[in-house]
Amino acid sequence: MIFFIMRRLITLLPTLIVPLFLVFTLLHLSPGDPAAVMLGADATAQQVQALREQLGLNDPFLVQLFTWLGRMATLDLGDSIFLRMPVMDAILQRLEPTIMLTLYALTIAVVVGMVSGIVAAVNRNGVLDQVSMTVAMVGVSMPEFWFGLMLIVVFAVEFRLFPVAGYTPLDQGFWACIWSLTLPAVSVGLVQAGFIARITRSSMLDVIGEDFIRTARAKGLPSRVVILRHALKNALIPVLTVIGITFAVLMGGAIAIETVFNIPGIGRLLVNAVARRDYPVIQGVVLFMALTFIFINLFVDILYGFIDPRVKNQ
Repeated sequence: MIFFIMRRLITLLPTLIVPLFLVFTLLHLSPGDPAAVMLGADATAQQVQALREQLGLNDPFLVQLFTWLGRMATLDLGDSIFLRMPVMDAILQRLEPTIMLTLYALTIAVVVGMVSGIVAAVNRNGVLDQVSMTVAMVGVSMPEFWFGLMLIVVFAVEFRLFPVAGYTPLDQGFWACIWSLTLPAVSVGLVQAGFIARITRSSMLDVIGEDFIRTARAKGLPSRVVILRHALKNALIPVLTVIGITFAVLMGGAIAIETVFNIPGIGRLLVNAVARRDYPVIQGVVLFMALTFIFINLFVDILYGFIDPRVKNQ
């Protein structure tokens, strides 16, 4: 298992290096003087020049790149220009809303998506299959931010069942926190459930026609046992892949949803940093997203090894 994990870590390194290099290069090539943008129109030439020296913008491109990569390797993300605090602290302060939204939305997506996919596969070409896949297609095609706005109009404005926007921290009560995140979690979770439902159905159909499933049915095992214990277990790998990707995307910041519902998470932090040209924050959030993808993909790969031992030998 250790060698399996080491091989996966080596193959995942480009997932970390490539986005960091691309973001740094794109920020370097973007038009305008970032120091002047950060300081605003009232800044003097001396102030702009001092900030350029502070940020190392006067150094050659390769010097800036390797200096920055060296700092990233030690998790020295620098200080935010606008927030006037370490970038790591800014990310950690906004981590709780993102984690809570991610777990809530992922729970909705996995439960609704997998149940719908299994029901559709078991009732292939039946009414339940057609209804489930039609709803899944609508969910996949529906923009999250639009769905979120419709939920606000119906359940927050008309019926006043949920708050329109905002986030209640965990220290003010678990259920109060969950209540404040219900609409954003539903708007993200149901859309992602469409992807999971389609993959679950397709993977289940591939397995249900196998010989070992027919053997299990011939032995007189209950249909529930055949579907859940034999078919679902062997169909899990593609489903886990989609769940892992969904988890990583949500942890990276559901940018549109956090903006629509005014949730102070990682996505909102990135949006504000881009608008302000706060380069240290942008680069720090990108590093956080890349590391999130790496560790979640590694965790999913480890789960592959437990579900199907043959994966360890590949």
